[in-house]
Amino acid sequence: MRFSRAYTLSELASLLDCRFEGDPDHQITGLNEIHRVEEGDLVFTDHPKYYSKALSSKASTVLINTDNVEIPEGKALLIIDEPFTAFNKLIDYFSPWELPTHQVSPHAKIGKNTVVMPGAFIGNDVVIGDDCRIYPGVVIHSGTHIGNHVIVQSNAVIGSLGFYYKKRDARFERLLSGGGVRIADDVEIGAGCTIDRGVTHETTIGKGTVIDNQVQIGHDTHIGERCLFASQVGIAGCVNIGDEVTFWGQVGVTSGVTIGAKAVVLAQSGISKSLEGGKTYFGYPAEDARKKYREMASLRILPDVIEQLNG
Repeated sequence: MRFSRAYTLSELASLLDCRFEGDPDHQITGLNEIHRVEEGDLVFTDHPKYYSKALSSKASTVLINTDNVEIPEGKALLIIDEPFTAFNKLIDYFSPWELPTHQVSPHAKIGKNTVVMPGAFIGNDVVIGDDCRIYPGVVIHSGTHIGNHVIVQSNAVIGSLGFYYKKRDARFERLLSGGGVRIADDVEIGAGCTIDRGVTHETTIGKGTVIDNQVQIGHDTHIGERCLFASQVGIAGCVNIGDEVTFWGQVGVTSGVTIGAKAVVLAQSGISKSLEGGKTYFGYPAEDARKKYREMASLRILPDVIEQLNG
């Protein structure tokens, strides 16, 4: 999330009513969660396990719950007991939720020859390009940008809140979603799909990608061009997917991994780590398909081998 102007360390400390370490005039130009952080950003961390990762990241400022750390040169700290809650306060301040007042917001920008069918909802700050088709029951939340020649089939939801929580004693505290969704030209989105908005960045879908019905795409995930996802694929947050990747039905992908270009993942596989491009994968955890098939063939004959050895 980029700010409309640079804010100083002392300004944000005053907003959060917290202490700081560093130059009061230290500049902060945006905020991001750790997977998408950029130079000039503020990032939060609230567990010693992740202090080093946050301090060594591209972030210029770290929102943290201790001052007992070594501050790298050029960085600064905002110190508060609950960084997660304070980060939420910043998201709400810089990207407040806008209450919709119309079925199709008068503030949305809709291109030439685009058809929005009855029953669709289009929120504030939505941009839809030319020659698109938005079917009945589609929900497109504020902060979504859609290119030209895009099809969104019935009951798809674009820009829903990301699945990002911190467990408290009596409840789960949600991390607010202040990012958006960006969909390039010539994308097709099937019926009943759900695409979460970025927490502080954007969830992106590249040109020419085709998504079947009932696919879930998590917050801040980046999908390349000309990808093909079959029904019931589930992709967690902050996943990086290269161009021309194919996921067949019910493939599941854990958060924070990278899938190389032209990878093919066969149906009902589970991806638990990053995969190289240009290969075919199968199983859980997903591995080279030929290797997995050999393992399965070996298991089938294992009882006969044991019986022969015992005989």
